[in-house]
Amino acid sequence: MSKRHEHEASVYRIPPYFYIHVLDQTTNVTRIETGPKTFVRKDNEQVIFGPEKMVIVPPRHYCVIANPVLRDDSGSVQHDDLGQVKLDHAEDEIRLQQDPFPLYPGELLKVKVTVLKVVPALTALRLLVNRDFTEDGAEKKAGDEMLFEGPGTYVPRKEVEVLGEVKAAIITPNSALRLKASRETVDRDGKSRVAGEEWMVRRSGAYLPGVYETIIGTVGAIVLTEKQAVHVCAVQTFTDGKGKLRKSGEEYLITMKDMETFIPDVYEKVVGIINVTTLTNRQYCVVVNPVDATGKNQLGARKLIKGEKSFFLQPGEILENGVQDVFILGDNEGIVLRAQEFFLDESVAPSKQRQPGDKWMLQGPLEYIPPVEVEVLSHRRSIPLHENEGIYVRNIKTGQVRAVIGQTYMLGEDEELWEKSVPAIVKSLLSTDRDAAADRGDWINPSRVNKRQDTSDDDDSWDPTRVITIHVPHNAAVQVYDYKSKQSRVVFGPDLVMLGPDEQFTQLSLSAGKPKKANKIRTIALLLGPDFTSDLIVVETADHARLQLDISYNWHFIPSDDQKEAAKLFAVADFTGDVCKALASKIRGSVSSVTFDHFHKNSASIIQQAVFGLDPATGSPNSSLLFPQNNLKVTSVDIKSVEPVDQRTRDSLQKSVTLAIEITTQSQEAAAKRDAERVEQEAKGRLERQRITDEALAEKERKQLIALQAESAAVESTGQAKAEAVSRAEAAKIEAEAAVEGAKLKAEALKIETDAELERMKSAREADIHYTAEQNKMEIEKSKEMATIETEKFKNMVDALGSDTLQAIASGPQNQQVRLLQSLGLKSTLITDGRTPINLLNTATGLLGEIQGDQPSTS
Repeated sequence: MSKRHEHEASVYRIPPYFYIHVLDQTTNVTRIETGPKTFVRKDNEQVIFGPEKMVIVPPRHYCVIANPVLRDDSGSVQHDDLGQVKLDHAEDEIRLQQDPFPLYPGELLKVKVTVLKVVPALTALRLLVNRDFTEDGAEKKAGDEMLFEGPGTYVPRKEVEVLGEVKAAIITPNSALRLKASRETVDRDGKSRVAGEEWMVRRSGAYLPGVYETIIGTVGAIVLTEKQAVHVCAVQTFTDGKGKLRKSGEEYLITMKDMETFIPDVYEKVVGIINVTTLTNRQYCVVVNPVDATGKNQLGARKLIKGEKSFFLQPGEILENGVQDVFILGDNEGIVLRAQEFFLDESVAPSKQRQPGDKWMLQGPLEYIPPVEVEVLSHRRSIPLHENEGIYVRNIKTGQVRAVIGQTYMLGEDEELWEKSVPAIVKSLLSTDRDAAADRGDWINPSRVNKRQDTSDDDDSWDPTRVITIHVPHNAAVQVYDYKSKQSRVVFGPDLVMLGPDEQFTQLSLSAGKPKKANKIRTIALLLGPDFTSDLIVVETADHARLQLDISYNWHFIPSDDQKEAAKLFAVADFTGDVCKALASKIRGSVSSVTFDHFHKNSASIIQQAVFGLDPATGSPNSSLLFPQNNLKVTSVDIKSVEPVDQRTRDSLQKSVTLAIEITTQSQEAAAKRDAERVEQEAKGRLERQRITDEALAEKERKQLIALQAESAAVESTGQAKAEAVSRAEAAKIEAEAAVEGAKLKAEALKIETDAELERMKSAREADIHYTAEQNKMEIEKSKEMATIETEKFKNMVDALGSDTLQAIASGPQNQQVRLLQSLGLKSTLITDGRTPINLLNTATGLLGEIQGDQPSTS
């Protein structure tokens, strides 16, 4: 609405359905003037508003007027004593469809004309009461909430405020709606609900929650099958849908036998989905804390269930070790059992009373399902053993350990496999990929780096319960010591050694390398030889020349069948180191008493005397040296090299050796030169004699060659002339034949061309004649067709007009003239131009024709 103040205009033309507000400045009262009319303003009046269009509320619309005027019972506007309209201040009035109305002074259009809210089906408006009022006899208090449910048109009230729109929730099959009461109310089923109470609506379809109902959510149904059940726990005491009282904390199972689909109640909590437990005829299980007939768990009890069977575990029940297979024992199998309770064992014949703690073993073939009073300790199989294989068996009652070798054996109920403790180095030495002769222990041979072994691989393949065996190679010995009997035995190869439970191998730690270093070779098998040992020793002569000797000793052991003598072989743990030290000491002592020059010339004899000593009877060196401690015999000594340790001595020795080598070389060169000259002279003589013989043979062959060349030249000249004549004759013949053939071909070509041209002209003439004949024929046919068409056309035209019509057309002008003359009353008429002569004798018949008999006369 617009406001304006016009002080100049005195006349206002108010259109229909318009109005103005006029202020009487004398009384200060504002009145309303409505159209259609012409309003003349007085001097003491002022138009303060308008002209303005009246408010029009169409059907299904409304508006809100603030500070509405007061009306009496008849609907007339009330005025005070001064003529001012009375207003209901601070109030609102909702006006619906009616005639156009003006706004009185003081009224305001609070809400413009608005369409009434249409509430569709399955929808409601949430309303809040702002002030007390009574509707349909029901008293509404301020603060109350209510719903206006569709379908319908909501007509607003000033006492009510629209909070929002509520839509119905769709409850599908196999689902439910969970509701909660926000205050005390009555649900749609007429049941009273207290504030905070929750309940479920399972009826399928649309559900419009009440004004004090809150939707918590939609709960889907759990489909129960023969293979699935629902484990449910009651969160408080209530009565379920079947009328059964459920106490708080009670757990129970819902299966397909109870219902096909399960929707948990508000007081039910789904703990989980329980799958069916299925047992075949070869399975069984033990249920702990089974449920009795009253539905209570028997705590501590155990129940055996045999297949074939399918069942659900009840709440609180536990499968002990899950589903187990029936023990099917073959001929070489058995199980060890122990009784946990007193019971009567009927699996044996006759039945036997078993006491708690009793242990026994059942052997196959049989099928066995242990009762709940029995515990299965182990499942055992017979261990097949070759005659060279064995196992260590320990009796758990007596503790006695024994070795079972060369038979198929099954452990008894009081027996177990015993693990023999063996040092790690022994495990490595006993590995199957080691050769006792070539790979002695963990010694790293510089030329065979890959021979080094890793004991971790041995641990993976090592079975400590198996009887330890070692293959003693040929010409070797192994010592085994029994710690229980405190005796040892020596086994000579080739043989197989199998250790008893209390036996261990004697290990040897030998020196190796040059010079010798201790603990380089670890071995079990002692090689008896013959073998050699090399060593580097440093000696000093009487003239203080220090020399390094590289010496090898050949040795071998002297075996004996007597165990006491055989044990001497292992008396010295490092026999190589002891031999090298003892012999090096003897050699150093002997060399220290001689000069360098003497030793250089007689080193072999000096060292042999030092090692083997002299025979007192003959005075010559002995042939061998025996060590009685371990029956080791050294048979020979080999001096590989002698090198001075001092550099000057080494240089002098090198010069002398070089000089001796040069002298020897020169003498050998001179002898070789003389032999070469002699051989050369002999070769030259043989060569000259051979040359002369070759020249004579060459002259003879050359003579034969010249004769053959002359004969060849004669034959060549005769043959060339003849060949040239023959070739010329052949060429002339070929040329003549070619000319004749060319002429023939040209004649044939000309004939072919002439015939072709003649044929072409003949074909052209025939084509022209045929074309002309066809064209004439077509012209004749065309003329015939056109004549026929014209004839048919004329005939059709005559037939169409008719003979009478043609006669009428032909006699039309004459008849017209006769009728004209008859209308003038003339018998005959002659009209001429005055220049043409007229024969009056035959006028009547010549010009107008004779009128025949019965024709009436005209006068």
